[in-house]
Amino acid sequence: MAQGTIAERMLATHPRDLNLDREALARCLQACAECAQACTLCADACLGEQSVQEMITCIGLCLDCADVCAATGRVVGRQTQADATVMTTLLGACAAVCRACGDECEQHGRHGMKHCAVCAQACRDCEDACRRMLEALA
Repeated sequence: MAQGTIAERMLATHPRDLNLDREALARCLQACAECAQACTLCADACLGEQSVQEMITCIGLCLDCADVCAATGRVVGRQTQADATVMTTLLGACAAVCRACGDECEQHGRHGMKHCAVCAQACRDCEDACRRMLEALA
């Protein structure tokens, strides 16, 4: 079986010289995908909580974060004619929504909602990966 994530393997086979930190890009793509998945699953788990009314903010942030992470991963992964301004804007937005969602989920995680604790960590990882990608683009 081949080594590395799908993102790493795909970037290694790209026909063009990407002129950027492939490791940072692969990490960002992986983190965006994982965070989108975690946030979608967390929103669904929040809907299953008995106190669903208290989870409305968390559900909304999770859904927003999932959408932004998914879009960021798709756009940032398109490197053939990448637009640095668009990438920078999306990465900044992704880091911001990950921070907000991570903060919200962390609060619920402290109160025993384990799905929120897992989601908060995915958000923190994605925020970090997006910020590192921003640094790599600078």
